Amino acid sequence: MGVIEETHVVKDADGADKTPARPDTASEAGESLQEVLKAAGVDGDEGDDNAPCLTLRMWILGIAFCILGSGLNTLYTFRKPSITLAQSVIQLLAFPLGKLWEKCMPDWKLRIGGWTVHLNPGPFNSKENILVFIMANLSFLTRLSADVLTEQQAFYGYHAGWGFQILITMATFLVGFCLPGLFRSIIVEPADLLWPGILGVTALNKVLHKTESVDALHESKWKMSRYAFFSVAFCASFVWYWFPDFIFPALSYFTFPCWIKPNNPVVNQIFGMTSGMGLLPLTFDWSQIAYVGSPLLVPSWAIINVGAGLVLFIWIIATALYYTNTWYTAYLPYQSSSVFDNTGSTYNVSRVVNKMDGYTFNNTAYEAYSPIYMPITYALNMFGMSFATLSTLVVWMILEKHQFFLDVGRRILAVFTKTGRAQRRAEKATNSVHPEVPMWWYFIASAVALFLAIFSVEYWDVQLRWYGVLLSVAVAIVFYIPLAVVYATANLKINIDVFCRIVAGFVFEGKVLANIWFFDLGYITTIKGLYFAQDLKLGIYCKIPPRQIFLVQIVGIVVGTVSQVSVVNWALGNISGICTTSGTNGFTCPFSRTHFNTSMIWGAVGPRRFFATSIGYDKLLYFFILGALLPIPVFLLKRRYPQSFWSYVHIPLFIGGLNYIPPATGTNYGSWAIVGLIFGWWIRRNFRDWWRRYNFVLSSAMDCSVSLAGVVIFFAIFYSGASKHFKWWGTNVYKETCDYTGCPYLTLDKGETFGP
Repeated sequence: MGVIEETHVVKDADGADKTPARPDTASEAGESLQEVLKAAGVDGDEGDDNAPCLTLRMWILGIAFCILGSGLNTLYTFRKPSITLAQSVIQLLAFPLGKLWEKCMPDWKLRIGGWTVHLNPGPFNSKENILVFIMANLSFLTRLSADVLTEQQAFYGYHAGWGFQILITMATFLVGFCLPGLFRSIIVEPADLLWPGILGVTALNKVLHKTESVDALHESKWKMSRYAFFSVAFCASFVWYWFPDFIFPALSYFTFPCWIKPNNPVVNQIFGMTSGMGLLPLTFDWSQIAYVGSPLLVPSWAIINVGAGLVLFIWIIATALYYTNTWYTAYLPYQSSSVFDNTGSTYNVSRVVNKMDGYTFNNTAYEAYSPIYMPITYALNMFGMSFATLSTLVVWMILEKHQFFLDVGRRILAVFTKTGRAQRRAEKATNSVHPEVPMWWYFIASAVALFLAIFSVEYWDVQLRWYGVLLSVAVAIVFYIPLAVVYATANLKINIDVFCRIVAGFVFEGKVLANIWFFDLGYITTIKGLYFAQDLKLGIYCKIPPRQIFLVQIVGIVVGTVSQVSVVNWALGNISGICTTSGTNGFTCPFSRTHFNTSMIWGAVGPRRFFATSIGYDKLLYFFILGALLPIPVFLLKRRYPQSFWSYVHIPLFIGGLNYIPPATGTNYGSWAIVGLIFGWWIRRNFRDWWRRYNFVLSSAMDCSVSLAGVVIFFAIFYSGASKHFKWWGTNVYKETCDYTGCPYLTLDKGETFGP
């Protein structure tokens, strides 16, 4: 979407506005906050407040789509490029099924105890559609949990069984579910926290359930209705995706310089998008462009900050370090999700982790084998820039968001005073006709979550003890509000996973499984909490009673957990070559592999031993200092030049916005930035009326079509075996390159090793 950010107004004793002059990005773009929300279908008119929501129709469709969505998204977390059955797909598919139910189901009444259930409560309304979406939205939360389960089972070979998997997954969901509930008044209710990631949802909801008036069509020179535009874009994208995904996959990996010089390591490292830096970010595959999320929903100022980070850290600094052989990285691929030994081969974890002794680290075997070596982007982004992000986030919040936290403190203190509680009740009565969820509901859910987590790690021998659970949840609580503020304004997530890994590495040194589950409960819960907060904000936009959202989310957690665990176990047992480099149709488990390597470094080797090696990785610790210092001059420049471009600089995004690298590459981020700026800046500036009518609708259409096409292609073509004999130049050319095989810049003779 366009460039919009939060502002805090400061007034003097007389009430005059004394906010420092600076360009209001919303106003500068010619759009007020209300106008942007209206363009996304949030216009304050969401139909009858008394429209039925918790209908039998909603429950059946919601549970069905929750099973379908969580199952398919869990399946596709094993694949690169990953295809997500986007939430908008659920929203789209639920609409015709709801209308079919409305037309065909008889209006019978069933009495169950004191309840009367209507088989057909009337027209399928927008609130039912959104509640189906919210329940199925849990399918978007399965990726990270599935990665952790896969990491433990496929890479470490530890099979804890279904009981552990279900309980720990449900505990993770519940902790994430409780975070936005406990901090609702801070990160959900404020109007200036927009949560732009859901604007595509509200736009599609308006398209499906609202018929545009003749007056609305006359107001715009673009006469095609949003529904017609969605239908055309959906069909065109659905048909096109068959080319880059199956018929002509070279369109997805469109690195033609590598095709011209397939055996030249430097050319492939510069232009490659599998193991290279992706300096020519050209692809015709929406799943590659939207690998980190739809660029049509991200503010332009956020895209520019992330793009600047890509240029500086990946295309300049990482390149300089690589070709000067810093940390011996020139003997490794420029980019990879794997870690390596001193021969340039993938690190053999079984040689240093003793499975027979409770998955503990064997230091003697480690010293006899090899230190761990990381590709340059892995070392720089997953570690150095992650360190910098942590310190940057703290300093940035103190400097630029201190007023926000002072307001938060006052709001929290007010809860403990009689006057404050009365004022809070008055605000709720004014702003909503629906009763809020009592806080004690979330306290009970939090107690259940902690019980399930502690019972799981204590009953099953996964090395993480009860105090580890409490410490990891404390980390999630501390970082949740800052991460939510960034995500609610920029629609981009900041990484704190390395912090969780390091803490676990000190507390549970040499225990890889403990590192995995500390990461799960400390970091993955915060990511889940961001998505749950989006749902609460969506409920505000669509005027859905909070208590009904609470109930729908709880049911979805239970259904989604069982579906996710079932698919993980099915996939690991039935897909040929899964989690190997030769996995069918890209089922190589890239995210789980990245997490596995990270847990190896921090869980097995441990932070003390890792930074003590003579390789030089201790230099990465200086990034903590760099991250703490960078926000200071930017803050001062903003104060000195409030109407300059410095007002758009966002240091946490500049440093931490590349958190998908690896396995994402420069091509993913580069193409994402280009498309995002074309729509969010150029088209919005030059074709503003088109942008208002169709931008968010187009985002939903692209996500829906690619998700559905990917599912159809996989099961109809790849899983059925029909693709085995379909081969030609367009399916093989990108695989016959150094980029695809990961050629290093420097090579070793047989028997040679590198290192200090």
